[in-house]
Amino acid sequence: MTAVLVIAGTDSSGGAGLVRDVGTLQDLQVSVRCAVTAVTAQTNTAVVAAHVVPAGIVRAQIAAAFATGAVAAVKVGMLADAATVAAVAEALAAHASVPLVLDPVLVSSSGGALLDAAGRRALRELLLPRAALLTPNIPEAAALLQDEAAGDEGQMLRQAQQLLALGARAVLLKGGHAAGAECADVLVTHATAAARFAAPRLPGSLRGSGCALASAIAAYLARGLALAAACAEAKRYVSALFAARPLA
Repeated sequence: MTAVLVIAGTDSSGGAGLVRDVGTLQDLQVSVRCAVTAVTAQTNTAVVAAHVVPAGIVRAQIAAAFATGAVAAVKVGMLADAATVAAVAEALAAHASVPLVLDPVLVSSSGGALLDAAGRRALRELLLPRAALLTPNIPEAAALLQDEAAGDEGQMLRQAQQLLALGARAVLLKGGHAAGAECADVLVTHATAAARFAAPRLPGSLRGSGCALASAIAAYLARGLALAAACAEAKRYVSALFAARPLA
């Protein structure tokens, strides 16, 4: 089977992080390799505790994953601190031809910090220029740009283009935190016109939806789809996942 390497943290509640990533990749019939960056104790409403895996162990996990066999795409989620960011960038340097989907996990759904300030600087400098696709939500884009959160699609497009100028090859700015009848994501690249992927906005919320979207995009890229097609298919996957969730 085609393999995707997921570099991310665990979530004891099972709602996000590696559990969501692995479930998504299994749904899409893609083999999973993983490197654990942090172990978190979380509920649906709070981050209770977090243990950061030593950077050398993260580096070793990535090397072992590639040594196991071919990797067709990499998805990066929670990185916790600057040392981990640097270790991931160093470990991936020898695999520049493998597309990297970078999901900049800065805070949990409940508001707990998952990447410190030094880690955010390191992410912008070391990993963002390596990314085939950066997938921030509206608050994450604002934090990376040190700007106010986008209030409409026009502002989302401008911020996506600003992130693109920082070095990523493409940016998919997710509109889940916006308002309106539709949940629209905006894709910008250096080579093509901006694209829009929309689905009806459903009531309630789903933890780990950002993890699922980024992992699904990595899965479709690994299976050979072009970027825009991978984003469109991943959007459909997450919309179906969202619609099927229990509302209680």
